Parts: sequence; C-alpha cells; structure tokens
Amino acid sequence: MLKICTLLLLLSVCAHPLSAAASPASLKEVVAALEKGYAGLQDVQADFSQKTTISAVNREQKGSGEVFLKRPASATAMFRFNYTKPKQQIISNGSQVWFYTPDNKQVQVNSVATMFAGGNSIALSYLTGLGHVSRDFDITFAAEHRDKNGNYQLELTPKKASPVLSRLQLTIDDEAVEQLQKSGYVKDVFPIVSSIVHDAAGNRTRIDYSRARVNKGLADSRFNFKVPEGVEVIKQ
Repeated sequence: MLKICTLLLLLSVCAHPLSAAASPASLKEVVAALEKGYAGLQDVQADFSQKTTISAVNREQKGSGEVFLKRPASATAMFRFNYTKPKQQIISNGSQVWFYTPDNKQVQVNSVATMFAGGNSIALSYLTGLGHVSRDFDITFAAEHRDKNGNYQLELTPKKASPVLSRLQLTIDDEAVEQLQKSGYVKDVFPIVSSIVHDAAGNRTRIDYSRARVNKGLADSRFNFKVPEGVEVIKQ
C-alpha cells in the first residue's frame, strides 16, 4: 500500500521563488495551470524528500533520493525512484515494476496492470498525467489558499473511492499560474511544488522536490532494470 502511495507522489516537484505580484488566480485558473502544465510535460528529473506517517503505529518513515519520470505519447508513463535513504529503487518501463532492495538482495517484480488493478487504478492515472483532475476529482482551495512562497494550495477528493487515495493535497507553482494568466498556456514549468496523499487507512505521505529539470529528453534505457547477479527475484 505504501509503495503505491509513493508512486502517486511522482506528481510533486520543484519550488520556485515568489515572482512579481499578479492578480490572485481563481480556482478555475489554478486547475487549468495544473492541467495545461502537465499536458506539456514529456519528462522530469528532480531530487526529492519523503515522509510517510503510518497511522496504525504512529510512526514516521523518511526517505530521499532522485526521481525520473517520462511520459511517452502513446504508452504508459515510465518512472524511476533512486532512494539514497533507505537504499532502494522503484523502477518501471511502463509494463513492469521492479522494487529492488540491495541490502536484502531481493527484487520484487509486478506487472503495471496487476499492480494498479481494481481500486488501485486511480494510481495509474497519476503516472500517465494530471491532465484530467477536474474530471476525476472534486477540487477546492485549501483553507490557506497560498503558501508562504505564494504558491496555490488545493484539496482534491476522488469522485471514485480508492483504498490508496482518499484525499490529495497539491501545491501548485505560482509561476505556472502566472504564465497561464498572461499567455493562456504553461511552458517548461512543472506545475506541482509538493503533494500529500492520504489513504483510506489514515496513512499520510508527503513528498517535496527540488532541482527539477523538465523536458530534457530522458532516454528510455534509464527506465529498465537488469537484475544483479546473486539477487533473488520474487514475482508477484
């Protein structure tokens, strides 16, 4: 469950400094900046830090590393989480998902279709993009419309219930919103600063990103995994 929540958080990334003041945006404009910004996303690479709060035992798990995401025009998105803490990798080429823990000398292998079947299918929509949030979610501003840097904060509730996602909080880049207000489009800016996933069990996972690089032409080979010698393969 927590692994799936981690995958949902490919959505977050990249804080920008507060730019020159513009007219406060409407909810419709903020959602449009999110959807149009994601529509123009081909790939992104960023550093991340993650904190998961496990409700049942009141315990926190922290992680950090680097994430890569690529969205081919005619295929399911590919992704790669390289964790430096704890040391592990989560990789998908669009059809298979590998969870590699080098300290345990194990790799778990799932198909994307199996992993995101049934109630988990909403997760797959995140891996292919956030171009239809207004279709899939009921959306409002958070109690505080903007964070201390001027970025917009949204509350999203899925229109179809899911065990892995009961509520989603997104912080939307102020620069993306201003681009939309000025030109009607969003270019070369990943629109999400951070995200928080709440699941049905009360667990909460937040990821914040930095040093985002957008549309740099990531190679497909980065999203394949070769099982190291001596590593146990567990197919699920």
